[in-house]
Amino acid sequence: MRRFASSGFGWIDARLLKDGWLKILRPEEVTVYLFLCLVANQQGISWYRRDRIREALNLGEEETRRALARLCELDLVAYLPFGRYDSEGFRQVLSLPSPGAGLSSDEAGALWASKGRLS
Repeated sequence: MRRFASSGFGWIDARLLKDGWLKILRPEEVTVYLFLCLVANQQGISWYRRDRIREALNLGEEETRRALARLCELDLVAYLPFGRYDSEGFRQVLSLPSPGAGLSSDEAGALWASKGRLS
């Protein structure tokens, strides 16, 4: 039987799969989301800068920037700059929104269709 290590607070909500989020997220977005879940504290907050995320995941600068921006757009991650003029900041993994929340109509349709909720 698997045991949880005392080395961190990382967890992944099973609704990421069950609610169809994996179908609409690009591979680099899933990778960045997983990374943020693993490095976050109990409140879901990470202090990792974009360059450290990029290096840890072997992603390009633009891929990392786009992935982080889209995770914020989808309301999966919140962002707050460290200070008024800082380009880096805190990132917080949020509770997964209900299916369709914050998505484009195409993304929401794909997500809800995957759950069998559209005719």
